Parts: sequence; structure tokens; C-alpha cells
Amino acid sequence: MKVSTLRALSPADGRYSDKVDDLRDIFSEYGLIRFRVLVEVRWLQCLADEADIPELGPVSSVMKDVLNRIVDNFSLDDAERVKKIEATTNHDVKAVEYFIREKLGDGPETSALKDFLHFSCTSEDINNLSYALMLRAARSAVLLPRMRELRIQLRNMAQSNADVAMLSRTHGQTASPTTLGKELANVVARLHRAEQQFAAVEIRGKFNGAVGNYNAHVIAYPDVDWAAVSHRFIESLGVDPNPYTTQIEPHDWTAEYSHALQRYNTILIDFARDAWGYISLGYFTQKVARDEVGSSTMPHKVNPIDFENAEGNLGVANAMLGHFAEKLPISRWQRDLTDSTVQRNFGVATGYLLIALRSLQKGVSKLQVNQDAIRADVGEAWEVLAEAVQTVMRRYGIPEPYEKLKALTRGQAVTKDVLHSFVKTLDIPDVERKRLLELTPETYIGLAAHQAKDI
Repeated sequence: MKVSTLRALSPADGRYSDKVDDLRDIFSEYGLIRFRVLVEVRWLQCLADEADIPELGPVSSVMKDVLNRIVDNFSLDDAERVKKIEATTNHDVKAVEYFIREKLGDGPETSALKDFLHFSCTSEDINNLSYALMLRAARSAVLLPRMRELRIQLRNMAQSNADVAMLSRTHGQTASPTTLGKELANVVARLHRAEQQFAAVEIRGKFNGAVGNYNAHVIAYPDVDWAAVSHRFIESLGVDPNPYTTQIEPHDWTAEYSHALQRYNTILIDFARDAWGYISLGYFTQKVARDEVGSSTMPHKVNPIDFENAEGNLGVANAMLGHFAEKLPISRWQRDLTDSTVQRNFGVATGYLLIALRSLQKGVSKLQVNQDAIRADVGEAWEVLAEAVQTVMRRYGIPEPYEKLKALTRGQAVTKDVLHSFVKTLDIPDVERKRLLELTPETYIGLAAHQAKDI
């Protein structure tokens, strides 16, 4: 039954529903059922290919097509049928098995196939692989491409603003100049590393029966190398086998996946706050649509809402991801069911991340660099050259260079004339004195521009 987005309980399915459409077929109830059907059918096909299970296979090419169509053509109507069966069975995985039995119908080959459906499986064999496939699909098809888009957007902005000298603020105070491009390049480098770590998380799965020991498998077919069969089957799905488990795959990799996303999100929160601050300083202005309203009472305002939206949604995502990482690896004895309801929220957490990524992309696209404001800020900060002067003094053995510059600059206005008067008194080579007198806050940027261009 379709529910209006105005009546949705979660903002991800209400206000922001259009922003998370890419995740719906992966993490929805429909998506979970579809992946369960895939795992059940592929396991049946795997068994049929085993020469040591003569009672089942091999299956004909016609039946192979039938099985493949059950997976490839799985529809919303099929998912509705599974839910209708579940209303009777009161067991979601068993409903999938019965659905496949229906789809197989009656025929000369179907009797044996039906008998071997869900052979030696526990529900968690099906579920853990379904969730593994979900999280793999979300990572490769949605999250990593969107992460890359944002990173490239920021990289291009970093390179195009590599030479725009900007005042740094350490502890909120004026500090040695940098460039706008270099500060963006710092974010790009952090995001790239976090993406790589997220992409490298090993997605694991188990398929070893009720308590992880192949008990039922061995009692039925003692001569089959079930560990090898399970290993091949899991790898055929693009998942890494975990041979040592209880009834459940222990979810350690899921915690790693969640933690990797948390670290990535934290970098984005840091960036969103900095962008917000630079907008406040006037370093950035924002493009606005003609009819857009910034404040209900103050017509002049253009609020940094995209960065605020991103920060808030990243916080919600991180709160959920943190719970996943702390809760999922813990299970009483060989199995409890507390993981089941938690895992159903994977899509919610990644949905809030996707909303944030879209907001940041929109926010960055609206930024316009206000070079006049940036130049005015850094151009008057002559006190930042105290570092340069005292460092050159150190090179030429002038005693107490730091203390002399501290006395000259701390707690009082430092102008170009004040600084130049001091430099002219120094006992240093003329070429060095000339270099210091030609130095300005805007040119005291070290290798910042080169670093930004090289990102």
C-alpha cells in the first residue's frame, strides 16, 4: 500500500524521499526479499552442480532458465506474494522457500528441486549473505560513486583556487597564511583515504548450518567436502567466506564497514562546519534562486542551509552506525535475535549519509569565492610575518629571535611600517633583508599553491 510522503514516519521516506531512491531497491523489504530469493536459488543451483549429490542433478538447461528467471525477473508483485505467504507461516525466510516452490511448479524435474530447497540451511545462512550483498551493492553502486563525485568537485575547486592566498586561523586567531585551494586539498586528501579504507572493508559471509559446524550436511552426505562447497558458493556471490562462526556470522566486518563510514562522515562534518564558517566570514557567497527565501522575517539572508543540513544528517547517520558497530558483534551464546531488527536499519543510516552527500554537492556548487573579502582579510594581517622574520633571525644567529618578535607583535597592532622598521635594524645579509622587506602576508604561503595544484 502506497503511503503519502506527508505521512511517512521517517524523514528519509518523507521529506527527503527523492534523495534516497537509489537505495530503495537495495535496502527496502523488497530488496531484502529479493536477495533472499537470490541466495536460496543460487544455493540450489550449487547443490545441483555437485556430482556427489546424484539425487538432485544435473538439471536441464530448461530448468536452469526457470531458476534464473525466478531471480532475474523478481518483481514487486513477487515480493507481495512472499509477504502474503509470511502472513501464514509467520516466518520470513520460510516464506521465501515456499514462494520458490510455487514458482517451480509441477514437472518431471521439480520434485527433487523442491526437496533440496533450503538444504541444510539455517535462516541466518540466507540472511547473512543477503545483508552482505545489500551492503556490497550499496557501497559499489551508490555510496562510492557519490563520494567520488563530491571529492572530484572539491578537487577541481582546490586546483582552481590554488593561488588564492588566505589567512589561517589556528585557535580562532590569525595565523600563517595558506591558500583556499590548499585548505580544500586537505579535505580532498582526507576523503580519498577514507574512501579507500571504506572500499577495502572485507565483506564476509557464512554458509555452514545451524551452529556453524555443517552438522546436517555431514549426516546426509558424509563424503562431500562441505567446507569447500560452502567456500566456493560464498565466493561465487562475490563475498569472502568466514569459516569460523556460530549460527550467525559474527558481524565483525559489519562493524568495520560502519566504522569506516563513521570516519568518512566525520571528515565531512569537519568540512561542513569550516565551509559554514567561511561563508560567515564572507570568504564565500552563495548563488541563490530568485524566489528562494533565506529567512521568514529577514529578507536579506542567504543561509548556509546545505552545509547545516549535511552536518545534521551526518550526525544522525553516525549515531546509527556507531550503534551497529557496538551492538552487532555481540550475540548471546550461539545466537540471539537482537541483530535482526538492527540490521533492518542499514538503509536508514546509509540513507541519511546519501542525503548529506547530496546536500554537500549542492552546497559546494553554490559557493562563489569572494576574493576581495579574502584579500582584505589577509592583506592587513602583517603580524603573521613575525614567524617569517624570527625564523630568518634564527638562521643568522641573532639571539632571542622569538622573544624579540613576541615583544614587537603580541597584543598590539602590527603594521607594514612597524614590521619593516624592525627588519631594517637586523644584522642579516642585505639579500635576506631585501627578501623580508618584499614579503607580504599574501606571498607568505610556502608550498601551499603547489600542494593544491598537485592534489
